Amino acid sequence: MTDFANAIPTTVDVVRRERCYEGFYKLDRLHLRHELFAGGMSREINREVFVRHDAVCMLPYDPQRDEVVLIEQFRVGAMGKTDNPWLVELVAGLIDKDEQPEEVAHREAQEEAGLDIKALWPMTKYFPSPGGSNEFVHLYLGRCSTDGVGGLHGLEEEAEDIRVTVWAFEDALQAVRDGRIANAASIIALQWLALNRAEVRGLWS
Repeated sequence: MTDFANAIPTTVDVVRRERCYEGFYKLDRLHLRHELFAGGMSREINREVFVRHDAVCMLPYDPQRDEVVLIEQFRVGAMGKTDNPWLVELVAGLIDKDEQPEEVAHREAQEEAGLDIKALWPMTKYFPSPGGSNEFVHLYLGRCSTDGVGGLHGLEEEAEDIRVTVWAFEDALQAVRDGRIANAASIIALQWLALNRAEVRGLWS
């Protein structure tokens, strides 16, 4: 009996790639074959992929007060899936210029929350939905002061309408447990902070 447990497929043969739609985002259709765990190549298959800029998400955190900054804004993708499509989220933005992820984190903190970030702690990087999108997310913890933070923010030219609020860390974590925070980046970041909070506060306080 052949042992497939340690097989590591590496080969993908893209036969043809078509641009189906091009706007702010793009949609491509790929005709491809890929290597199989059992050896050999698959038959030709078709897959659509949502082509997006990579993203940066950041959880601003005040280690002195043990508070996080979260934002709320309308999200069209949540319509019909939840009673309230105004989601509680992290500061976030797309890498759509010649920028490093850290630069995007600092810029978006200012634009979306009026925050000055003193330091960044890389949490992780991940694909949020690789079955149909090529988006890759860089996730950070950002050191800040929550003193005087809050209010309405966002760029008028980008039609942003963002409410900024400060949460006690334990209240934000409870909102994950209750399902009030229901987007991947926020859940991952708050769970990461729950696991690493003592170390973070020890180094940043």
